[in-house]
Amino acid sequence: MDYLEFLNKFSYFSFDTSPLALYYARLMQNLKLPITIDPSRSAQRKLVCEGYFEVSGMNRLLAVCQPQSEQVQVNANFSVDEVGLVVITGHSSATVALTCQRCTEEFELALEVDFTFSPVKNAEAAAELPSYYDAIELDENGEVNLRELVEDEFLLAIPLIPRHAIKDCQAPSDSVWGELPEELDKPNPFDVLKQLK
Repeated sequence: MDYLEFLNKFSYFSFDTSPLALYYARLMQNLKLPITIDPSRSAQRKLVCEGYFEVSGMNRLLAVCQPQSEQVQVNANFSVDEVGLVVITGHSSATVALTCQRCTEEFELALEVDFTFSPVKNAEAAAELPSYYDAIELDENGEVNLRELVEDEFLLAIPLIPRHAIKDCQAPSDSVWGELPEELDKPNPFDVLKQLK
């Protein structure tokens, strides 16, 4: 079974043939996307994937926030650039709930991420990539985990210290928690030098 038959059999994508006998993917929306995909074959066919992943499979994301829907929307395009590198570009969006570190109230944050990757076999190949591409390592089957790629991008987009905008926060903007310790009266180590004069 070739790659196109495989994809059509499982109904993730549907392919048409142009008069020039080139394959192209019909853009199909609201489909559950495959977790892993062969980027080289997909790039040869200029595959466009638009669909979703179930949030329930993104355990690392679930550990740091509360997604506000059961799915995250993903658009991924596979192509070959002018120097022959396989390129994966795309966009994904999700809305999550985080706890504000100022007032401890929950708030919603819309995560919008854009990504541009080029698959590589190892770290040496990654070092040779142009700086405008991020590297993503191929697995033992020559595939990339598209769901993990999207999950990584969401994790990077979450603020290190989540907070409301000041105008929306319940806590005063100049509030301080706890008491600052008084400065201890420590001897200055340079006082010894004064005695040498």
